[in-house]
Amino acid sequence: MSDRALSFGEMARAYERFRPGYPDELRDVVTTYAERPVRTALEIGAGTGKATRLFAGHGVTVTASEPDGAMLEELRKHVPADVRTVQAAFEDLGAEEPYDLVYAAAAMHWTRPEGRWSRVAGLLRPGAVFASFGGPARLVDPSVEEAVHAARSAYLESDDVPSPDGTPPDQDLQWPGTELQRSEWFVDVRQTVVERRLTMTASDYVGHLSTVSAYLQLPPPTRAIVFR
Repeated sequence: MSDRALSFGEMARAYERFRPGYPDELRDVVTTYAERPVRTALEIGAGTGKATRLFAGHGVTVTASEPDGAMLEELRKHVPADVRTVQAAFEDLGAEEPYDLVYAAAAMHWTRPEGRWSRVAGLLRPGAVFASFGGPARLVDPSVEEAVHAARSAYLESDDVPSPDGTPPDQDLQWPGTELQRSEWFVDVRQTVVERRLTMTASDYVGHLSTVSAYLQLPPPTRAIVFR
């Protein structure tokens, strides 16, 4: 998955423009769950800083890590100046001091499974919190969904990222909660859904798809055909 994981840099500006951010309610869910002050946080796979902004500037000192230099350059344009940035993959991260919070936004599935959770635990203070979240988009209008599938199906059966542990999409608890429940390192695993409805133009929706890794793996001429 490494090539797919590192495919976003070429579209860093589009990623920033077309990917929706995260609502303040999500920060409230995480900090309420923590049940104690969250003063320091490490973000894994920060991208262009969509989730960085959720915590930075709200009393949390954030270290944003990201392996792709182009994504990190775009991030620096949009986050508070006191955000510390580190160009590194999750597997190469170390911690001088453990954090109150380690989190990943639509990024944890790109990390290597071997030693994943012991590594996360090693970055946290005892009793601290790990949070993983994302923004899966589902089309509400069936006719639009059918049209998108028809345009894509000759080249891509699906544009989703499959569950890393094979959890069926209709199961109540989704990955990474499924793995965290089995892990010796974590307790009190909870899953929360924050539902939002967004409206966008057709061109902006295609712009959003242009930042999805499944499409970025297509040859550019094929990608152009699908988007057209």
